[in-house]
Order: sequence, then C-alpha cells, then structure tokens
Amino acid sequence: PRIAAIILAAGRSTRMRGPNKLMADIDGAPLVRRVAEAVTGAGPVETVVVIGHEHEKVEAALAGLPHRVVLNRKFADGLSTSLKAGIAALGPTVDGAYVCLGDMPGLDAALLARMAAAFAPDKGKDIVIPVRGGRRGNPVLIGKRHFAAIKKLKGDVGARELIQARAQAVVEIEAGGDGAFVDLDTPEALAEYRSRMAGASDCGRH
Repeated sequence: PRIAAIILAAGRSTRMRGPNKLMADIDGAPLVRRVAEAVTGAGPVETVVVIGHEHEKVEAALAGLPHRVVLNRKFADGLSTSLKAGIAALGPTVDGAYVCLGDMPGLDAALLARMAAAFAPDKGKDIVIPVRGGRRGNPVLIGKRHFAAIKKLKGDVGARELIQARAQAVVEIEAGGDGAFVDLDTPEALAEYRSRMAGASDCGRH
C-alpha cells in the first residue's frame, strides 16, 4: 500500500501559556523537527505538514526535510480544519495516511513501520491504532475510503468519533513504549519530559 503522512503543526499552543510548543528544544532540535524526522524515516510516499500559527517559524524548523507544507489559514477554527487541509493535499494515488501530531517527541519510525504492516485495506482493516493497556494513542493510520467523511468534520475535533463509529475497520497494535502517549501540551509536560530524558541520559553514562 502507498502510505502518506500528515503532520498536524498548525495549532496555537494555548495550553503552553505563551511559547509555541513546536519550537521547544528537544535534544538540540525543535520538537516539530524531531517528529518530522521520525515520520520521514518511516518512508511514507509523501509527507504533508499542515502549518498555521507562527507558520514561518515552523517552516524554518523543517528546512531540508522531505516534505510539503500546507498553510491552513483557518487553524483558529479548530483541529478539524488542519486535518481536512492535510487530507485534501494528498496525492490521488495514496491508499492511506498516518495522521501525526506535531508535539509527540517519542514518535519513532519503528512504530510507524509496524502500523504499516498491520494496514490491510483489501480486508477492510484500514484504520490502525497503537494501544497499551486498552488505551489508544497516536498516530493513527487511516485508509483513503474514510477521507470523504473526514472532510465533513467541523470544529475543534479530530477523527476520534469517526473512528469509533467504524469499529469494524480498526486494527489495534501494541504500542510498545510510551511514544504513542506522550504529547507536550503544557509547560509541566515539557519539563517532565526533559527531566525524564536527562535522567535516562545520566543512567546511560554510569
């Protein structure tokens, strides 16, 4: 299957109470770049990054990576606008797309590869979700037959309810680590993540 990737990177980071979370330094690079590197490392047929808030900064942070940017001028109207912009920008020959959040530093190409291996549109199993302990995480891999329904979404919502209504299409795979569940929405979450990474680094030196 020809799998593309959409990275949602247009939001205003309101819960950060000031800074743009996508610009947060993670091991020497902006968070959004770390995510994009993981995504492109999985080898999607194309990668679309949806930008909006502070789009010049986000675009600059991604310089040199294989991707296309789509400017969502309606980003203030909610998540659905970015999701729809990303879907609309995909080429006509893709069979599905990873929908990735731009603030998940633990995302890695290995998880995306395992999701791709479970993607079976010919069997009607064309929504793949990482889970751990019954909890669903991100990203989600969505087959193209669901794109038309996504384009009808409105407001500050993603595809969660749409996916719940199409349970027969869902394949859950074991997430492995916690990368599918860590997003850096708040200053506290960012500080905790940096502290944890510093602790892991210190352990590695002993």
